[in-house]
Amino acid sequence: MGAGEAYMEGYWDCIDLTGLLRLILNNRSLLDQMERGWARISYPLRSIQHYLRRNSKSGSQKNISAHYDLGNEFYSLWLDPSMFYSSAYFEKQDSTLEEASWYKCRLIAEALELNELDHVLEIGSGWGGFACYAAKQYGCRVTTVTISEEQYQYVLNRIQTWQLTHLVDVQLKDYRDVEGVYTKLVSIEMIEAVGAEFLPTYFEHCSKLLAPQGIMLIQAITINDRRYQQALREVDFIQKYIFPGGFLPSISEMLKVMVHCTDFQLSDLHAFSGHYAKTLNIWADKFLNCTDKVLNMGFNHQFIRKWQFYLNYCEAGFAERDIDVVHMKLVKPQWRKLVSAAL
Repeated sequence: MGAGEAYMEGYWDCIDLTGLLRLILNNRSLLDQMERGWARISYPLRSIQHYLRRNSKSGSQKNISAHYDLGNEFYSLWLDPSMFYSSAYFEKQDSTLEEASWYKCRLIAEALELNELDHVLEIGSGWGGFACYAAKQYGCRVTTVTISEEQYQYVLNRIQTWQLTHLVDVQLKDYRDVEGVYTKLVSIEMIEAVGAEFLPTYFEHCSKLLAPQGIMLIQAITINDRRYQQALREVDFIQKYIFPGGFLPSISEMLKVMVHCTDFQLSDLHAFSGHYAKTLNIWADKFLNCTDKVLNMGFNHQFIRKWQFYLNYCEAGFAERDIDVVHMKLVKPQWRKLVSAAL
């Protein structure tokens, strides 16, 4: 926390920030020792601040707005043209970030076994990339929900531009207020905004919304199982300065909650942290090359250094597998994999 704050204030600099952060993460035992003793004095205050940012319906609205409503123009400066703010998946070493972003969509669609008869619910619209991709490529209906006003307006325009108003419906709505039954459900890096307290609510409601033969695909940033409980007691740089109310689930915790609260069954689990490290490396480079434009938008140098530290810190975390990203495919009891008649 202190190192990030000092960097944000300009008290130190580094030619290879990601490399330094990787070195620090490689010595996590030493890092944990530094967080003991006098450093723990600030823990109660930070914990109280984090609790006040808990993801109730009103809290979620404030937390999401604090991050995603910085402006669509800001994000468009350094995201690729697909406007995905989630890990891409690089099919080839020389794939562009945009190609890798659309390939990620293809992998998700294939895992969901999408077809034109489906009605898909997407929890967390982002900027509408997956909803539009699924509708255009597979002819399915998609209902996508967001609580970000900026993203909602962007997705509305994107649906019209792609001429998909007959297939895609975007709603400014909390996922807990969604009703109906859907054949497929997708959630791409939204679970990190749920909060540990509301994880059972999230899985219970998703299960309720999914048809008895349905499939759910979650793309989630995860923390190592051994560090999960410790992370719940602490508030890091990203939670304080970037994602208020954010948290990282562990795979074991998600499975435990899923078993206790739903009839979901785990069908497949795939981790791909290296792809996120590469995604973040590209974002960080693009962000560094557009700082003048960011300043012209009214943000200051402290804001720029804060985001530089955040992007490089995340890149280091995925490169060292201190954190990971997974595709978790969950199925309902009546789901059956389509097999060849010859079998």
